[in-house]
Amino acid sequence: MEINPIALFHCPVGGKFGLPRQSGIVEGLKGRICFERKYRNPDAIRGLEGFSHIWLIWGFSCNKASDALTVRPPRLGGNTRVGVFASRSPFRPNPIGISSVRIESIDFEHCEIFVSGADLADGTPIYDIKPYVRYCDSHPDALSGFVDSTQWNELRVEFSSPALQDRLSEALGEEGLKALCGILAQDPRPQYAEDGDKKYGLTFSGHNIKFHVADSAAIVDSID
Repeated sequence: MEINPIALFHCPVGGKFGLPRQSGIVEGLKGRICFERKYRNPDAIRGLEGFSHIWLIWGFSCNKASDALTVRPPRLGGNTRVGVFASRSPFRPNPIGISSVRIESIDFEHCEIFVSGADLADGTPIYDIKPYVRYCDSHPDALSGFVDSTQWNELRVEFSSPALQDRLSEALGEEGLKALCGILAQDPRPQYAEDGDKKYGLTFSGHNIKFHVADSAAIVDSID
């Protein structure tokens, strides 16, 4: 089977580090779906305006395929292994992802879909789009395995100085700063990391955001 991208995804997150670990958990993170020339026709998305959400089938372009049979989910602290098919790890035999995102608006003239809540990096290839259908896609009584039995605590987000917060707001805009804070609150570090003094770099809207974690807070140190 040959599979080719129908579109590319664009958003402020420039790499896999810092991406939300699931779609929908950072609702303030906005993105744009730009169709390839072959599919850049309003007829291809006619009727989509009646839906609030869509499924994206996409490629883990920041990861290579893996034949590992077990992985270490962040939800379990990065130290416990489960079967790869009992996880949503990006390290899979076929590096294909699926995400549910909210439609913010549709530009039919330029064939672009603006969405929120995605967990895709900038430049991610999208292989298919399907509408989210509530009567069959929603399962309120579903069981979620180890996810149900483990708690995920968000971090507080702080800034090393009021001046830095003002600079971030000016550089990223109000929506951009809100999205950045949403990402940092989810603690993008590898979950086995316990080195609170280490500074991490996150590419966001073309800027390198440096932060470290201490006392259950993600502290933003600088923006370059």
